[in-house]
Amino acid sequence: MSIQQGSAGGMPVLILKEGASQTKGRDAQKNNIAAAKLISEVVKSSLGPRGMDKMLVDGLGDVTITNDGATILKEIDVQHPAAKMMVEISKATDNEVGDGTSSVVVLAGALIEKAEELITKDVHPTIIVDGYRKSALKSIEIFNQIAQKIDGGNKSELIKVAKTSMQTKLVSRESDELAEIVVNAALQVSERNDSGYLVDIDDVKVEKKAGGSLGDTRLIKGIVLDKEVVHGGMPKRIEKAKIALVNSALEIEKTEFDAKINISSPDQMKMFLEEENKMLKSMVDKIISSGANVTICQKGIDDVAQHYLAKSNILAVRRVKESDMTKLARATGARTVNNLEDLSSKDLGSADLVEERKVETDKWVFIEGCKHPKAVTILIRGGSQRVVDEADRSIHDALMVTKDVMEKPLIVAGGGSPESFVAGKLRDWSSTLSGREQLAADKFAESLEVIPLALAENAGMDPIDTLTELRSKQAKGSKWSGIDARSGKIVDMSKLDIVEPLSVKEQIIKSATEVASMILRIDDVIASSKSGAGGPPGMPPGMGEM
Repeated sequence: MSIQQGSAGGMPVLILKEGASQTKGRDAQKNNIAAAKLISEVVKSSLGPRGMDKMLVDGLGDVTITNDGATILKEIDVQHPAAKMMVEISKATDNEVGDGTSSVVVLAGALIEKAEELITKDVHPTIIVDGYRKSALKSIEIFNQIAQKIDGGNKSELIKVAKTSMQTKLVSRESDELAEIVVNAALQVSERNDSGYLVDIDDVKVEKKAGGSLGDTRLIKGIVLDKEVVHGGMPKRIEKAKIALVNSALEIEKTEFDAKINISSPDQMKMFLEEENKMLKSMVDKIISSGANVTICQKGIDDVAQHYLAKSNILAVRRVKESDMTKLARATGARTVNNLEDLSSKDLGSADLVEERKVETDKWVFIEGCKHPKAVTILIRGGSQRVVDEADRSIHDALMVTKDVMEKPLIVAGGGSPESFVAGKLRDWSSTLSGREQLAADKFAESLEVIPLALAENAGMDPIDTLTELRSKQAKGSKWSGIDARSGKIVDMSKLDIVEPLSVKEQIIKSATEVASMILRIDDVIASSKSGAGGPPGMPPGMGEM
């Protein structure tokens, strides 16, 4: 349809292109709110330790089984523009703090749903948005008041946080061992500075291989390369390794320009080939003279060079990814050399053991026992590819929350207890507001309680009884009372060691409020026509069915 306007002469004026559609006012809001609520419903049932998993099958038939909010939303191909915004906040939360990707979507969905109740009572969206913004700031303030400060390098505290993050995942049974591995890895690669710790998650390389079980997952103080030793004649195991990292090819470079070589006799041909061999041999001699017995090369290694290296009992690996080279330098203390002429014994790194091992059907090179590695590898094993993939996602989340707490050492209890506590405090505070903003603040408090409510529902508890009991316990001053989904009771979560980083909670509130405000302020959706799309002309596919 087109926006039409009668002109003075009674002729319609067309502004939009033919086939474009416009949804206005209440309809546009209803459309967007419905889409956002649907997305929230999708992940709601996967929240908490009793949450269910989703099986996602893509166009190629690849299967993903997960209960990680960000992964679920990334894998389902969302078309509706408002729903896409919900997917974006879940992605952003994943990148920023690594956990809370389901909670943020559930909270945003709740905020939008509660706002809809106010909109139907003729409260203007802008007033709701203002009320939400103020409530979000107040919530974060209350969160900061109740958070507990810990020592960012305290291993037992970090293990509690990592374990809590894994309790909701497929790997919860093995969470004790895995949390230990994750925390050791994070502490190993962390850098101490004046204000605390800095952790770069990229320094923890995660390799995964189906086979064995999750209990076989281990931390390697060094790097695992998914490559094999280049030559059969080379040693497969070297102890007390001296490692040279080479960034140039051990091959004769072909000339850039066209060159002609006139050879008139076989002797000249022989000399020419011998010269090439000599050049390759001198390259290998450089490596030998530096004292290296392991060479890791980012580019190719010529067959002749391989032969000379094998003769000198040097283990070599070629075509290693640049990211792995960087990690190797951090782990072994070696310096990557771009020009072999410069290679000296000072540039070599060290490791207790370099060995080629068979993992399932592949041969991988393990470089382990580095002294104080600033890069390490977690090797994940599991019964099947699906299990390993989900374990990888869980370990990523656990690494991220450990990093969050190390960099900002403030924690709150889990199980929906802080949300419920903050909701109670917000209700008291809302009475100080005037006019309709007070209604929005009350709705914000109700939305926060959706998180403990969803945990209770997923655990099969009665939502209304649970919420009343939770409110009364919190009102009596037990601020860490929350939902223990495993036992189906309301207990003091801090006694169960269920703790989460404050930074995750802050991120959830900020992101959810922002996206809810954004969606609520839209009162007009103008969609230009898309050729070949389903639904009414001009609607993005999927919008027609809303």
